[in-house]
Amino acid sequence: MIEIKNLGKVFTEKSGKVVALRNASVTINDGDIFGVIGMSGAGKSTLLRCLCLLEKPSEGQILLNGRDLAALSGADLRSARRQMGVVFQGYNLLMQKTVAENVAFPLKLGKYDKAAVDARVKELLELVGLADRAGSYPSQLSGGQKQRVALARALASKPQVLLCDEPTSALDPLTTKSVLELLKDINQKLGVTIIIITHELAVVRSICNRMVVIDNGLFVEQGETAEIFEDPQSEVARLLLGKEEV
Repeated sequence: MIEIKNLGKVFTEKSGKVVALRNASVTINDGDIFGVIGMSGAGKSTLLRCLCLLEKPSEGQILLNGRDLAALSGADLRSARRQMGVVFQGYNLLMQKTVAENVAFPLKLGKYDKAAVDARVKELLELVGLADRAGSYPSQLSGGQKQRVALARALASKPQVLLCDEPTSALDPLTTKSVLELLKDINQKLGVTIIIITHELAVVRSICNRMVVIDNGLFVEQGETAEIFEDPQSEVARLLLGKEEV
């Protein structure tokens, strides 16, 4: 279980302080496919960076099974980060390394032995349907295949949580459908909790069982996806769903 409690993030810039997140609280249950949706600049990416500990929150807690990740440092922080697999927007693949080498990269950083690395890479490439592309380079892959490599790499260290930043934003509708089906498969087979940051309503509706709507750094609405789509309570949710005029 992930509990976000009163999370806040303030950036200090030359022009002054910018509040990116404020008093954000939500509980994400084990096994959820949880959507975070909002307009551009709402705070979605800041939330993701705080969750994966690339940004330290200014206040509040991020509890993973009762442990406050926001309070960790040093070796404890590095260990906690391995529990959060991240798929970044744009894939972030290493272009000079093969598909297999990209997937193996976090394992080699963790100093796993070669036999364990090779076995895990083989297992993951079979899971994402790319066993036959192990020796290919990212430049030889389609967008959907690159996303599958990114997913396999994010799963390499057997994380409890998979964070996906706009996982389908650069994909055509058919490829989007196949990637979402893969995410559902990963959720069911591995029991990984998935958090999807997106601005795409269709993605949330098709895959997420629960969701939160973020606006100006605030969680303005949260709950079961079907219920929010049926009867949105916040103004921004109604705008996003086309149920209120701008």
